Amino acid sequence: MDKFEISSNALEIAISGSPGDWVVAETNGAKYTIGSLLPNSFLAYARVFHPAYLGDQEVKWAEVAHRNGTVAHPLMQWESITGSWRYSRGDTQHDVWDECPSVGSLPVSQAKRLAHLLARHTSTVDECWFAVWSGFGGLEARWGHAPRVAMPRREMMLLSGPLPAAARSVEDSPGDQRANLWWPDDQAWCLVTDIDLMTTYVGGSPECIASITTDSALEAMPVLVDQGITLDSDKVNPQPSGSYNDAG
Repeated sequence: MDKFEISSNALEIAISGSPGDWVVAETNGAKYTIGSLLPNSFLAYARVFHPAYLGDQEVKWAEVAHRNGTVAHPLMQWESITGSWRYSRGDTQHDVWDECPSVGSLPVSQAKRLAHLLARHTSTVDECWFAVWSGFGGLEARWGHAPRVAMPRREMMLLSGPLPAAARSVEDSPGDQRANLWWPDDQAWCLVTDIDLMTTYVGGSPECIASITTDSALEAMPVLVDQGITLDSDKVNPQPSGSYNDAG
């Protein structure tokens, strides 16, 4: 077995928040861009789309777009490819998908796959850092004493552990919440899942990002750090008519 496979999955409270200082310092992109979520210093970036589900089967965004006559592209937004605000408010397309992509937490299967791929692009597999939004009320009892990382958009609590711990929930069962931000101690890459988004972003070397965007187990596309993360970032597909509040 290789080093990645035999590592422990334990997560522990970090001794201090200083391992996150470089992330804070280099996360300086314009508001509502990829660069406002993770360091701007990497040579390449990827966007990983959280899958929808039909029963227990994963459904890629590209398939959802195809079935709705819209276009799959790196900046596509869920509301634009489905064509309705209702599909962010509980309604489903029963013949295409019956569970929308997870918001704010990377699904466990994607977390495991990304951890496996990212392990090949760091020399510190057993020494990684995991930050989770400090606003999750259910985490206060367990992690409330963790040191803080003052990210521009969200204050985070900092934990440490080996890379396989990325797939572990930071919430006790039946909760299921993975860390929002993770990176290895050698700072070779950084991954972020913002609490409001259905996608995850990764920054790293061109080789690292290529391993993600070409992996058949993931739906991922290359993006640029200055590109937007909001609904109006999709310039290819029309926004749904009306507004989000109209769908209630």
